[in-house]
Amino acid sequence: MFVLTKIADLVQIAPDDFRKSTVTAIEDNINAKYANKVVQKLGLFICLWDILWTSEGLIGHGTGLVNVNVEFRMVVFRPFNSEVMVARIASQSREGIHLATDFFHDIFVPCSELPDGTEFEPSDGLWVWKEEDQQMYYDNNEMVRFQVISEEWHDQTPTGPVDAAEEPASSLLPPYKITGSMKGPGLGCYLWWEE
Repeated sequence: MFVLTKIADLVQIAPDDFRKSTVTAIEDNINAKYANKVVQKLGLFICLWDILWTSEGLIGHGTGLVNVNVEFRMVVFRPFNSEVMVARIASQSREGIHLATDFFHDIFVPCSELPDGTEFEPSDGLWVWKEEDQQMYYDNNEMVRFQVISEEWHDQTPTGPVDAAEEPASSLLPPYKITGSMKGPGLGCYLWWEE
């Protein structure tokens, strides 16, 4: 679920940060730039893990910024295919169930990936698994286990000025989305599998 990713980048330290130790100033700038951001094909960056190497700082002409080349590792959220994860049911619709963790909210389980015999109850707005004369509800805010089956990446790079009427569809899509399944044994609501 979490991986370490090695990155090399130029860090600019502003004169306001000169009161901090060099390492603290570099760490703060790296976290400000990368933490809680999705980088295409890498994942959701959580925080700095460690600094592997830094160059000598060079002061930029006219700006007063100190430029430091840094090589570091970041903790990145990117679950692998078929990994079983835990999340909370955020909302439900006829299309499927939207899940969220404490720090990531773009997880979707389509209705085709729910167990056989699962039906949507429009009056309650909930999915119900009907198995052997039992009705087991997928209640909102319930903790569930699901298996990762795919991931989608949507480039959020601006393309230039656009008319409000011509809003591109890509701007409505999240930068990183995980699709899951609850079809396998042991998957679904925690309460169903308690002894």
